[in-house]
Amino acid sequence: MWEWALGWIAPAATMIAAMMTAANAGARVTGWGFVVFAIGSVAWSLTATYSHQRNLLLTNLVLTVVNLIGVWRWLGRQARHEDGSIKAVRKSSHADAVPTLFSASAAVGANVIDASGERLGVIVDLMLRRDQRGLAYVVVAQYGMGGVGETLRAVDPANIEFTADFAHSKISRKELDALPALQADDWPSALPSERARDPSALDRN
Repeated sequence: MWEWALGWIAPAATMIAAMMTAANAGARVTGWGFVVFAIGSVAWSLTATYSHQRNLLLTNLVLTVVNLIGVWRWLGRQARHEDGSIKAVRKSSHADAVPTLFSASAAVGANVIDASGERLGVIVDLMLRRDQRGLAYVVVAQYGMGGVGETLRAVDPANIEFTADFAHSKISRKELDALPALQADDWPSALPSERARDPSALDRN
């Protein structure tokens, strides 16, 4: 009976945990993914004990320790950091004397939507100015049908409004599609419009 149950629990927990962690949906989802991973590795360890598979047992005992470290890191430390940034954003939105903040870590992976709520793409990175305050540009990924294919575009931060849940685009899909596509492994040193105004901003190979 137990062996039959463990034979289902172990692979099911492993598959569910893999999907939870791969979703990259925040510290808590990732942390609970490691909890489910730990359940799976314990189930595999018990299965190995019942079936006298020493290598499988040793492997999953080590994985259990690794998964518990993942639980501590994501449900403990990372979750506290995430809570801290959320509270800072919330406080700034209600304070008159300070600028409204947004979390850079939360912005990466956020959906970009237009005024009608249509999803235009996903933010994959924020490029910061090292010697000045502010963003140089926002890298937005657009995907084809079914998520196949990827086109990266550098968007002026002035055209993106960050909120708690989404990044609102001030330009339409047509205007976004008209922006130059970036090479996946070779991004510009500045927005194309800025490079046109300032020749010193041209990329150096």
